[in-house]
Amino acid sequence: MTICFVKMHGCGNDFVILDQRAHRFDVDPAQIAALADRHTGIGCDQLIVIQPTPSADGFMRIYNQDGSEAGACGNAARCVADILLRETSRSDAIIRTVSGDLTATRRGDGLIQVDMGPVRLDWTDIPLAHPMDTLQLDLPGAPAAASMGNPHATVFVPDLDAAPVTTLGPKLEHDPIFPQRANIGFAQVLDPETIRLKVWERGVGLTLACGSGACATLVNAHRRGLTHRRATVILDGGALDIEWRDDGNLLMTGPVATSFRGQVALGTYPP
Repeated sequence: MTICFVKMHGCGNDFVILDQRAHRFDVDPAQIAALADRHTGIGCDQLIVIQPTPSADGFMRIYNQDGSEAGACGNAARCVADILLRETSRSDAIIRTVSGDLTATRRGDGLIQVDMGPVRLDWTDIPLAHPMDTLQLDLPGAPAAASMGNPHATVFVPDLDAAPVTTLGPKLEHDPIFPQRANIGFAQVLDPETIRLKVWERGVGLTLACGSGACATLVNAHRRGLTHRRATVILDGGALDIEWRDDGNLLMTGPVATSFRGQVALGTYPP
């Protein structure tokens, strides 16, 4: 079967997006991993599938490089929103995910804002394997934890360039305290309105950007009294504006870009 795809990215966090709204087809974990491979496939951090759904503009499924399914991805939500908004010429769209509905709105200067919904802070929501203070986990680096529909832990460091992202990141990702593994952020607070961030993403590794990770980082930074409720989060691939509203929801605003479009013979994957 030959299918069409579009390659997009948000701040360098890149996606292969497949559209199943007109024609349904199966994609198994082995095919997802093969398509995501940067040497023998198309290459991406996550593979995204848009599916039809009632009472929303589209259902977004998110798959990591290893074929595992994720519950949230802010950068992918902006990319999918761009596709849906271009189809309808509307200024807003509703994207359904396994973690809930997201409202996306087109802003000026090529930016899209997504209401990422409420942050969850109880240990059962992260989830953790047993009760623990989510503001300071009993782990190396004493990270704070939060869920944006997917589990995040944030390690605050004085110098991000010297942070052990590629060594401590995978260790924390697979720590038994996280039964579903976790995305591990390393954050340096520059001032109350500016944060530098690197994210070791579960099932992916080090990425250029992570939208849900930026949201979780702002929440954890504000909980520790390090920032205001709104800040610019600077990632290796670009910057995101994050606001933690008083109602508990997170607003994420950032750019999207289309890299290229193409077709792939799905039956040839894995090679």
